[in-house]
Amino acid sequence: MAPDGVLEEAARQLTVCNACRYCEGLCAVFPALERRSVIMPEDVAYLANLCHDCRACFEACMYTPPHEFAVNIPVALADARITTYQSYTWPRWLGSAFRNAAIFSAVAAAVGLALAALAVSLSGGWSGFITSHQGPGSFYQIITFPLMLIPALLAALYVIGVLAVGCRALWRDAEIRARDLGSAPGSWAAILDAITFRYWKGGGGGCYAPHADAPSAVRRRLHAAVFWGFTLTFVSTVLAAIWQDLLGDQPPFPILSPPVVAGVIGGALIIVGATGLLSLKVRSPLTGQEGRPSALDSVFLVLLDVASATGLLVLALRTTPALGPLLTIHLASLVALFAAAPYGKFVHGAYRFTALVLNRAEARAEESRLALRSSPE
Repeated sequence: MAPDGVLEEAARQLTVCNACRYCEGLCAVFPALERRSVIMPEDVAYLANLCHDCRACFEACMYTPPHEFAVNIPVALADARITTYQSYTWPRWLGSAFRNAAIFSAVAAAVGLALAALAVSLSGGWSGFITSHQGPGSFYQIITFPLMLIPALLAALYVIGVLAVGCRALWRDAEIRARDLGSAPGSWAAILDAITFRYWKGGGGGCYAPHADAPSAVRRRLHAAVFWGFTLTFVSTVLAAIWQDLLGDQPPFPILSPPVVAGVIGGALIIVGATGLLSLKVRSPLTGQEGRPSALDSVFLVLLDVASATGLLVLALRTTPALGPLLTIHLASLVALFAAAPYGKFVHGAYRFTALVLNRAEARAEESRLALRSSPE
């Protein structure tokens, strides 16, 4: 189906769901759907990002193909998510990267490798590139600290900016009053929804992956491994900055130091989670899906795997001649990950959390309206 008809098709299927309401207890999508009498494209964008793709609705639905209604909500909302990623991103012309994830990431990896090699040249590190480096500051003998820090900060700010633009557009299109959003109860409830992966439970049993005939908690646990692994690697980076800039210690840090322990555990969790999710995608492709979102997913998971694995290898082999090549490859993989982050599957976390906050705000506003109606004059 052409991208310009994706939201309309999803709206058609959701209208059928709104008349049926058999799946209202499965996740947040269907109660949010019931709060709408007419489904507009903007509603589809919100509902699609609220969907966690547990596939329970497909298994429960009586109108799936070959029924004439041809309802396949997981596929319809997966396609709608890609369309919203394209329409909400900045600059808009880079939205094509969402449907050409492998090519975009390969180019980003090549550029990352070239930039890492340039950083080595500017640091004067080629003379000792394949030699052992010992003691504090050995990393900076290959690439200087400013050449590591400044590009990373600029890239992080760019990613945050692009995601902020997209989330603001999703928020605006949902047409919910600002005063109904962002209060502590709704925001904290949405945070709990996100970090507990509540809506991957599919109504209680779990996701219908890897087995379409039985729900399982495997996918939810693998997502949790990636999330908490990513969180720990961020904590490791913050701790490393404290150890270096406030305590005066130069990396590499001792194996049992907090930055290293957090980084090792975080990297290992990412590898377990990302590799497991890649395996699930091979074993359990989305029913009736044409492969567009799964290609986006797979590229992102591969980048996470490569960045985490090379990071752990840098730590394990930091006193050997392999440090220079491994550090260069690791930094190149990070460049590719940063470049692909605002134009790849990484954006789903920001959009999904925005949708969760919107959902909590809507539910709270609905409760307030019902309370006012039921209160005595």
